Amino acid sequence: MPRLATQIEAILYLKGETLSIAEIAEYAGCDREYAEDALIELMADYAHRDSALEVVETPAGYSLQLRSSFHPLMKDLVPPELGTGALRTLAAIALKNPIAQADLINLRGSGAYQHIQELVELGFVKKRRQTEGRSYWLQVTDKFHRHFEVDQLLPPLEPYSHS
Repeated sequence: MPRLATQIEAILYLKGETLSIAEIAEYAGCDREYAEDALIELMADYAHRDSALEVVETPAGYSLQLRSSFHPLMKDLVPPELGTGALRTLAAIALKNPIAQADLINLRGSGAYQHIQELVELGFVKKRRQTEGRSYWLQVTDKFHRHFEVDQLLPPLEPYSHS
């Protein structure tokens, strides 16, 4: 049987959320006092280890999380949470690829302006001014293809040809 601190580490990892000391003790099948001692041991282990993870105590309980110095990696490696509206707007852009912003607004409604801004900021969509007219061309990026792994479903990106 692994030591209690290691068992608690596994519990925090598997649950992936903040747990109270009572919940940790229940999952570990031990008294609250033993769980507290093992948590202190585990926190000390992480404090002396060169690790990307740490055990953090908050008012709600304890969690195993990525050290703040590694948060910049999340931007590139973990797809952000997108709301349903933004996902639908992104899907419309991907299916038409490219699509004029004015056409997208006609298709999705004025709420799509906010979605477009969010998708451009996240790097999933690029926006270029049309040479004729006042609208923009919207096109999915390589980051979109990498994050959503749709290379088999959509044709590969071709050089931007609309001027």
